[in-house]
Amino acid sequence: MHQTFDAALGINLLHVNQEGADHNRAHFDAWGITCLNLMSSPGSGKTALLERSLPTLRQEFRIAIIEGDMTTELDADRLRQHDVPVIAINTGRSCHLDSKMVAGGIHRLERDYNPVEFDLVLVENVGNLVCPAEFEVGEHAKVALLSVTEGEDKPLKYPVMFQEADCLLITKLDLVPYLDVDVDRIIANVRQMNARATIIPVSAKTGEGIEAWHDWVRSQHSAKSVTGRSQSNGAALAESP
Repeated sequence: MHQTFDAALGINLLHVNQEGADHNRAHFDAWGITCLNLMSSPGSGKTALLERSLPTLRQEFRIAIIEGDMTTELDADRLRQHDVPVIAINTGRSCHLDSKMVAGGIHRLERDYNPVEFDLVLVENVGNLVCPAEFEVGEHAKVALLSVTEGEDKPLKYPVMFQEADCLLITKLDLVPYLDVDVDRIIANVRQMNARATIIPVSAKTGEGIEAWHDWVRSQHSAKSVTGRSQSNGAALAESP
């Protein structure tokens, strides 16, 4: 009985979260924004990747960042150095961002800026290889990061993250010569979980693979059909429940 209740409760929570994610995505669509959700374990290099990418991408796109961490604004402060709006969300004990939290970030974006002026919203999720993949936040695509220091077996041990990813970045490529790790084996293990994801090995330190990552971001923004971009449409959505 207890197990049945827990399963039903979990399904209900995901259903409610999905409704919120759909509403968030409707805001992004009305404003002509492409939203990407970056997910990984702690220390895989999400913030370092954004620090490397922002100087280039902000020349082409108007970018805002929603930065999720359990506590502190350390990563948010790092990204603010790149002259982009950064909305920090502290989740407390929660190991992931959910659609309600991101909705709060969206309303802060509305309050402080004109959302139709943005092209990209990059969500840096809380560091965790499990929960973030199950809770959509309104993104148009999911980006998973896996550092070479984490080993080759993580796609097999944490399958949901890699099954859900539209793009996988294998990070910290510059460390491969110092590790007993096989990047081809990582890719093969990912392919067991996901045959469709774009896989890009990168190094935020040396810049290897970064332009291929930028090209993927460009392709996501170009491919998304932009409708209802007017400010009036966005305001109408903001007033809806």
